[in-house]
Amino acid sequence: MAAPFSSGGVAVMTEPVLEIVGVSKRFGANLANDDISMTLAKGEVVALLGENGAGKTTLMSILFGHYVPDAGRILIDGAELPQGKPRAAIRAGVGMVHQHFSLAPNLTVLENVMTGTEGLWSWRSATSAARKKLLAISERFGLQVDPDARLGDLSVGEQQRVEILKALYNDARILILDEPTAVLTNIEAERLFTTLKEMARQGLSLIFISHKLDEVMAAADRIVVLRAGRMVAERRASETSKAELAELMVGHRVTRPVREPSTPGAVALEASGVTVRTGGIDRLKSISFRLHQGEILGIIGVSGNGQAALAHLLSGTLARSSGDLRLFGEVVGNLGVADVVDAGIGRIPEDRNHEGVIGEMAIWENAVLERIASPAFSRHGLVNRKAGIAFAREIIDGFDVRGGGPAIRTRLLSGGNMQKLILGRSLYRRPRILIAAQPARGLDEGAVAAVHARLLEARRQGTAVLLISEDLDEVIALADRIQAIVGGRLSPPVDADGADARRLGLMMAGEWQETREADHAI
Repeated sequence: MAAPFSSGGVAVMTEPVLEIVGVSKRFGANLANDDISMTLAKGEVVALLGENGAGKTTLMSILFGHYVPDAGRILIDGAELPQGKPRAAIRAGVGMVHQHFSLAPNLTVLENVMTGTEGLWSWRSATSAARKKLLAISERFGLQVDPDARLGDLSVGEQQRVEILKALYNDARILILDEPTAVLTNIEAERLFTTLKEMARQGLSLIFISHKLDEVMAAADRIVVLRAGRMVAERRASETSKAELAELMVGHRVTRPVREPSTPGAVALEASGVTVRTGGIDRLKSISFRLHQGEILGIIGVSGNGQAALAHLLSGTLARSSGDLRLFGEVVGNLGVADVVDAGIGRIPEDRNHEGVIGEMAIWENAVLERIASPAFSRHGLVNRKAGIAFAREIIDGFDVRGGGPAIRTRLLSGGNMQKLILGRSLYRRPRILIAAQPARGLDEGAVAAVHARLLEARRQGTAVLLISEDLDEVIALADRIQAIVGGRLSPPVDADGADARRLGLMMAGEWQETREADHAI
């Protein structure tokens, strides 16, 4: 008869399908996992919760065989899993869906699912049988997708569906999802968790890594909390609260900063009838806005409506086709990246991995990357490594970038700590204008509060902040004025103090008729 087992005080009345016992892992001076033990039962959904850099992804990467632990062992159905061997994990029924998808965009859905499942010397590909199996799995779990669709033509949500199908095609009984909603819309996230609950009902065991308290409370049976590499708590979702979980994550009570009333200064950036056309399509359509010194202008909208084009235009990586752009009252031509840096414009890009940093470069190299030609960091064509490392240390200390010193490769940082590095690089030497695209996306509650505090501090110091975000609560909390972007067009601005989620939602749907004339004149 199965005896109850417990890790941290939460008893489960069944034999575990997975046991993680005393796992530790160190990367240089960074202790990523410190003697962690946890369990997973059949049909159970466990959320692995923690700050960015708490060790969540490292622990799951050890489970899947990407890393070899320094100590500890993994048991599947009581049998020890070989360390550092992903194929052994797959054979044991472990599947992993990574935050950054590992699929080939030029292949079809079926080809992606089949990749790695056939021997190199197979005489023929069992495509017909594979298609039949894929369609059966798709039907069983409600993961509808066209097997012949080219992956690059699918939405992000559909691509994630393919990642899950690939794991299930390999007969996964234990499914790990790393930050599964980081790149999904709210509707896609709701659909995903409906699917995960159905999987658990049918007997699959699930672990999902997250730092989003709402989804953890809604989707998990049990919650395991990591902090600084250690397991600090375990709770049943029905017996805890978001406030308790937030405090367990960071070790203290978390409160978000509050925007204070202020009087904006002169116009720092103005666009008049700006159109951006690429690939024969107008990405921005005769948009106009004014951004003042010492204010935050929020741009809201559903992803894909022109936000990326606006951020790229103001970051110097995209040219306008028509219209005027003024910096501090002077008309300027199309800006290049060097022009943007020289003008004192800082940027926090939406895609930190591909546009924010170069993962193979050291932290200090990324810290000085945009100002490498400055006399502070180079002379006679030679980079001043000592100055760069000193600057990186200031960012690491000032912005709480965890995960190693200036010399480690940036790709080893968690997503949240990578974001804090970019934020520090942009804000440490106060910019005149800051373009902040989705600045808190993928961050834990403590990091969100820290990023918001930094943006409000920049506002107090006179920086003009353009905040591009899909998070209505974030924009309402931070922005002085708000405009919606729909189909490449910008709505007239509204005062944030008079806005609510309903009104902004209508604006995001293109309904601007109710906007007051007084708002237009701002």
